Amino acid sequence: MTANANVNANRKQRVGLAIWVAAALLAPGANIATAQEAYPNRPIKIIVPIPPGATADTLPRLVGEKLAGLWGQPVIVENRPGAALNIGAEAVAKAAPDGYTLLASPPPPLTVNQSLYPRLGFDPGAFVPVTVLAQVSNILVINPRTPVSNLQQLVEFARTNPDKLTYASSGVGGTPHLSMELLKTLTGIKIRHVPYKGLAPALTDLIAGHVDMMFDNLGNVAAPIEAGTLKALAVGSEQRIAALPAVPAMSEAFPGFISVTWFAIVAPAGTPRDIADKLSRTIGDIIRQGDVTKKFADLYSTPVGSTPDQTAAFIKDERERWSKVIAAAGIKSD
Repeated sequence: MTANANVNANRKQRVGLAIWVAAALLAPGANIATAQEAYPNRPIKIIVPIPPGATADTLPRLVGEKLAGLWGQPVIVENRPGAALNIGAEAVAKAAPDGYTLLASPPPPLTVNQSLYPRLGFDPGAFVPVTVLAQVSNILVINPRTPVSNLQQLVEFARTNPDKLTYASSGVGGTPHLSMELLKTLTGIKIRHVPYKGLAPALTDLIAGHVDMMFDNLGNVAAPIEAGTLKALAVGSEQRIAALPAVPAMSEAFPGFISVTWFAIVAPAGTPRDIADKLSRTIGDIIRQGDVTKKFADLYSTPVGSTPDQTAAFIKDERERWSKVIAAAGIKSD
């Protein structure tokens, strides 16, 4: 074979290979697969359905900052509060299922709101679970002027003085509301509900003595407990916690009582499993880093870092548990 013939043959092989590669890239699903392999190749948005400042907002910001550093892509945390956290959840549910829009949320839109609202703009069960970031024990706190000093005295006083005591909450269907309704169901006591538009005004009025008690997560009430402006009666986790070793767990008196606030990350329905897995693995590695674990601890939060399957099972259990409380207490949305 002549030199020119060799050159022509090689040229034909190269052209043929280029055509084959182009055809492969244009084949059904090839662009999707390539995009998934390259994920992420553009900014990621994490929607938080509450206002800035609370633990549920701070934790995803810590994780987002680390994700941006690892992946070299901006991670934007956007607050979309309102409508019992449904506005932010609906925005994510309607986003493209490509891993670039995520929801970082406390429990209500994932486990509670479908039992409270006859019509939602999204299906809570359709989200693709990614991971549970962390959990924080809820604490039953009282104003020191309330005429009880421990959980047993509270229950006895409420039984002999029905509806004399009051409790605050961040609104109907929130964890503070459901936690107290669970206690009322287990004990048969009657305590009047005073709902507020958010935890901040509820906590302010509790400290001022306008209401007697409330459940709130430890990150929010640790400082007033330490200052003596609030008194902790019981913790909602299954066991006592290191931050309040002298405070009993509610389950010691009422087996089966569990009330923790948790924060999960989920993606729109249809998000590919390999993207959810990659997010879950990377976030899990991040929250196990020493500096991040320390920042979580400063917020009284325990890192979790569950897999997508573990997250799905956990959310399902929580949804079933709180739906029973809502039904038993006859709770209706405002």
